[in-house]
Amino acid sequence: MAVSNPFSMVGAVILPLRPTDSDAMNTRDLYLDAATRDNTRQSYGSAIRHFEVEWGGFLPATADSISRYLAHYAPTLSVHTLRHRLAALARWHNEQGFPDPTKAPIVRQVLRGIGAVHPVQQKQAKPMGLESIEHVAGWLDGAIAQADGAGARGTALRHRRDKALLLLGFWRGFRGDELTRLCIEHVQARAGEGMSCYFTHTKADRTYRGSTFKVPALARLCPVEAYLDWTSAAHLDEGPVFRAIDRWGHVSQQALRTDSLVPLLRAMLANAGMASAGLYSSHSLRRGFATWAIANGWDLKTLMQYVGWKNVQSAMRYVDVAAPFADLRLPSAPIKDEDA
Repeated sequence: MAVSNPFSMVGAVILPLRPTDSDAMNTRDLYLDAATRDNTRQSYGSAIRHFEVEWGGFLPATADSISRYLAHYAPTLSVHTLRHRLAALARWHNEQGFPDPTKAPIVRQVLRGIGAVHPVQQKQAKPMGLESIEHVAGWLDGAIAQADGAGARGTALRHRRDKALLLLGFWRGFRGDELTRLCIEHVQARAGEGMSCYFTHTKADRTYRGSTFKVPALARLCPVEAYLDWTSAAHLDEGPVFRAIDRWGHVSQQALRTDSLVPLLRAMLANAGMASAGLYSSHSLRRGFATWAIANGWDLKTLMQYVGWKNVQSAMRYVDVAAPFADLRLPSAPIKDEDA
């Protein structure tokens, strides 16, 4: 006997299959994972391992154990680092459904006491001025010509990459993580006209709305020309802009790690003969541009809009203290959003 089709009845409504709870949880976990930046996830994981493995703590932790942990490392770790460790511990407890012991009064009091006994002045990277940028770019041009003449493809590619990173990092004031996350498919560049760089998110953009930054084409020290020269020589048409290169000239498919930018920049400066190369970091490009802009008549509001700062205090940390305060014309209305 033929089996009747239960969906052949007049007026029957066929409902779509409902995803299983397992599918829904997997999708949810995917979005939760995407909401946390990779560097945050890695640094928090490192902080948890430090508490458990190096110090020998147990999770879930108590307020007493966390306060003793803070006191143990107070002489050797900065208050900023200890606050980061607390944030990681707080997040672990919240994610696992345990009460957050870092909010206990004893933990807050111990941290306040550490700040009073071990005050630390915040260190800032040495700003890289335009003269230094010009010197290093000139050295890179000479090194590129020499490597091309010798047929040293790997060396020539590295110098082209470094020049593009140097000039783009300076003229746009990009952070190190922005340089390493920049993708070719999100860049529109035309020689002599300029380029635009799109980021799905930035440090100041916590809602993932996306931001587009315009980059000028210049007669000298042009970041657009350097970018096009690098991507053309490396035959790149998609993926990360800035990548590792081995000694045989093979370009990696993966982006440079953010923590590799400081040694890369310092090696570049040392090779170019700059003194005190160890005082510079990726923030030196951002600080250098901010100082140059103020010295050339930019008001603080214009600088903040160009670089992407949302907070006056954040912008002021990047401006060289040698800049005259009379030139630091503040916005007429305070901007409340934080550039965390």
